[in-house]
Amino acid sequence: MKNFQTDFTVDKESNKIHVKRTFAAPVSTVWKAWTTSEILDQWWAPKPYRAQTKSMDFREGGSWFYSMLGPQGDEHRCRADYKTVEVEKSFTGLDAFCDENWNTNHDFPRTDWHVTFRPEGNHTFINVTLTYEKPEDLEMIMSMGFKEGFTAALTNLDALLQQ
Repeated sequence: MKNFQTDFTVDKESNKIHVKRTFAAPVSTVWKAWTTSEILDQWWAPKPYRAQTKSMDFREGGSWFYSMLGPQGDEHRCRADYKTVEVEKSFTGLDAFCDENWNTNHDFPRTDWHVTFRPEGNHTFINVTLTYEKPEDLEMIMSMGFKEGFTAALTNLDALLQQ
């Protein structure tokens, strides 16, 4: 099977990150991988971390509470609050780091996600736009290794889809 590359672009003038990737699977399969907690847990975290869902309600107004669990026992709690859902086409949401009680940790910026899915034959093209409130927020996320981590996660998804 063909391995596709991740196109990762940072636009500092508009405080946005653009990520594009094609997957060798139909939209229905890729959509399910992004919207089903049991599948997200298998690919979302860059190795050696792993994702673990506490709860997920994938719908407009719903939320996903999950942890990134590290090999040394460290836990990083996160949440995604879904704003819009257009089945097998797109979704938007606001992502945040959380404290130990699952409350938004305001020491870190929130990420406004817009993810679109487009069929290309028997493949799926995804376009992810991440928007930040201010340049410092974008810089903080990038300095935390977001490019490397998200690229690794998408590689995990590619491998999972090929199984």
